[in-house]
This record gives sequence, structure tokens and C-alpha cells, in this order.
Amino acid sequence: MAGVTDRLGRLLERAAPRGDIEPVPTEGRELSGLDMGVLWGDLSVGILVLFTGALLVPAMALPAAIGAIAVGSLLGCLPLAAVAADGARTGRPTMALLRPVLGERGSYVPSAINAVQLIGWAAFEFWAMAGIANAVSRSAFGLDIYGAWLVVIAAVCIALAMAGPVVFVRRWLERFGIFVLLGAGAWLTFRVATSGDLGGAWRAPGLGGLGFWVAVDLVIAMPVSWLPLVADYGRFARSPRAAFVGTYGGYVLGNVWFYALGALLVLVAGSSATVLGIGAALIALGGGAVVLLALLVGETDGAFANLYSTATSVRNIGPILPGRRLTLVAGIAAFALAAVLGESAETFELFLLTIGSVFVPLFGVYFAHRLVRPGPARAWCDPGALTAWVVGFGVYQWSIPSPLPAWSAGVEWFFADLLGAPFPLFGGALGASIPSFVVASALGIVAFGLPRRTRVIRPPRG
Repeated sequence: MAGVTDRLGRLLERAAPRGDIEPVPTEGRELSGLDMGVLWGDLSVGILVLFTGALLVPAMALPAAIGAIAVGSLLGCLPLAAVAADGARTGRPTMALLRPVLGERGSYVPSAINAVQLIGWAAFEFWAMAGIANAVSRSAFGLDIYGAWLVVIAAVCIALAMAGPVVFVRRWLERFGIFVLLGAGAWLTFRVATSGDLGGAWRAPGLGGLGFWVAVDLVIAMPVSWLPLVADYGRFARSPRAAFVGTYGGYVLGNVWFYALGALLVLVAGSSATVLGIGAALIALGGGAVVLLALLVGETDGAFANLYSTATSVRNIGPILPGRRLTLVAGIAAFALAAVLGESAETFELFLLTIGSVFVPLFGVYFAHRLVRPGPARAWCDPGALTAWVVGFGVYQWSIPSPLPAWSAGVEWFFADLLGAPFPLFGGALGASIPSFVVASALGIVAFGLPRRTRVIRPPRG
């Protein structure tokens, strides 16, 4: 495991002087499938995954929630692993992979959106980590110092990101972070399994209000949130197969594990479905303060990836911009945003989920492009691809609109009042991710041109 993270850090550092959008040379692609599994297994677990798993119950019965977690993980990790494999095939980061799909200038649109959402997620993670650390210090020592925790956490994450992948991976993740995180996860699993009535939780009926495919969407949301940056790391894999198998296996295992733990924390430990509620439940389990701080250590990998890939996305627009300065600016912006979130943090998370929903149809168009394989990319933008993307996003919102009140009201007015369409689509029974992905893919195939069979001309006999 130490060798995995050591090589990844060295490879990322070696790539930096060439510019983030340039292909990694063949000799620089050294990571095996096991290496990729370790990396993405680490990135798939954390406090925010526990929180999202807690949203599934008690609206759903636990068996149904576990089923939704399994289906959502198996489906959601497929495009994640496929894009990682394309990163290994081309040696390019994710935003550069979108150039042949949307056109060079067209790829600037998702790059800008991605930079905004990554800064937003980094801010939300700063807020969550500082809030939970403050809950621990208040419980253990009577110290209510949220502001101080926010400064410390932001400073550490920004410093790690600015120091570069070598310092983060070799000296933090390799030597400390991943082992602490695995230990905390194992302890938490043991405590949940031995602290409550698992049989009663399994047999308890759901209260209703959350359909199966809507729950699947909530699970898909987490692996899909990594789609815009998965090839940033997949490009260092030895082969597309290694990138696909390692990314898929590592993320599925971690996602299922921590989503299920989040649901069990609600049913067994009485947690509320909030980030701070999860923290309170961990403290109540006994010894949870130590585990909570350990999980905070593990959460730094997400903040690091968000800040590092913000710079990568921006450099798809302006390759000459200095990566470390961009990382510093992104970190300062995330800290400032976290400082003003306060009670609006939950509303802000809904905003981030709304932004994240644009990437489901976008990668539907991406995979349509991979299927059809048209000619060279347009220099500016591909209007057909952009149209397919926008329509796919519309289908997503038509199926399950963002829970932001003003946005949801506007979406309902557009579809129900202006167009006279049934709202939501199919009553929301199919969720949003699958309909959006299918429609965007179908329109993308039409936009790029249907695949044509190559006719083989055989020489005459004799």
C-alpha cells in the first residue's frame, strides 16, 4: 500500500511541469489495478458518505435501503470506472477528455462549472469538518471554538494541496491517513453491530416517502460527483483495464460500506440525518470522539482532491496559469465560503447537488461520442453535443427537480404550466439519473452520427 501511494505521488509531481492537460507519457503510467483500488477505496469513504446514507432511512425499510445502496453503487461506479479507463488510454485528465466531445471551446463550459462545484464542495467539507471537530472539543473539553477549527482545517488542507501530490500522498495518506481511516471504519462497524438491535432494525418497516429509484439516485450521486476528476488520476494507470477494475472495485466496496453504516447509525444509534447529527451519534457510541477525529483525517483526501482538480479544470481553459497559485486561490475561496455558510450550509449542499446533476447527462453525451467515434473535434464547440447535454439536464430536472425551493418552483412552472407536461416525469418513479443519461446518450448518438458498419470487400475466388 505504501508503494502505491508513493508511486502515485511521484507520478503526479512529474506531470506537473508539463501542464495538467498534457498526456502522461507511456513510461509514466505505472499504477496497477490494485493500486487504483487502494486509491479509490480511500476516496469512497468519509463523513459525507455516512451522512448521505443516513438520508435513506427510516423513510425506507433497511432491506430496501441496502438494495438501493447496492444497485446505486454498481450502476454509479460504471461510468466512473469507464472514464478512469479513458484517462489511462489517453493519458489526459477528465476536462481534456471532453474536448473531442464538446469542442475545444465547448469544453470550457464544464471546466468552469466543475471548478465552481469543486470549490463549493471543498467549502462544504471545511464547514463539516470544523463543525464536527468543534462538537468533539465542546463535548470533551467544553471548548466552543468553531472559528479556530475552521482556520486550522482550512490551513492544513490548503497547505497539503499547495505542497503537491508528493507531500500529500507520501507523507500524509501513505504514512498516516489511510491506516487511520481504515481503523476508524472497522471500529465504527464493530460498535454499530454490537450496540443495538440489528434484527429489529432489519425487520422495521419504512415510513414511506422515498421511492426505490429515488434512493438509487442518492447513492449514484456520490460516485458521479467524482466523474469530473476521475481521469486526473486514472491517467497514471498501467492500462485501461487496470484503471477500470481498480476504480470500480475500490469505489464500490467503500461506497456500499459507508452508505450502509450511515443508514445503520440512524436506526441503531439514533442519529439524525445531518452531518452534525452523525457526529453526535459517533460521540454517543463511546470512544467516538477519537474515531470522529480519525474520520476527519480521512476527509482531508476529499478536500485535497477538490482543490487539486480545481486547478486542473481551470488549466483546461488557461494552460499557462500556475497550478499552485490556482490551488491557493481555490483554497482561500473555499475557506471564505465556509466562513459564511453557517445555518445556510444545508441549502448550499442542495445547490451543489443541483450543479452535480449536470454531469450525469454530460457523460451520457461523452459515452455516445465514444460509441460513435466521429471525426476531429470542432475548434470552437459542437452545437449538437451541447444540445444533447442541455436536454439531458432538462430531463433530469423534469424527473426529480432540485430541492431548492425557488429552482423547483421554476422547473415545475416550465414543464407543468408552460408545456402542459405531466410533472414530474413518470411521477419520479424512475429516478432522474437513468432517464437523463439515456436521453442524453441517445441524442448524442444522433448528433454525432449513427454508427456505420464497415463493409468488407472480399477478393473474387479463382
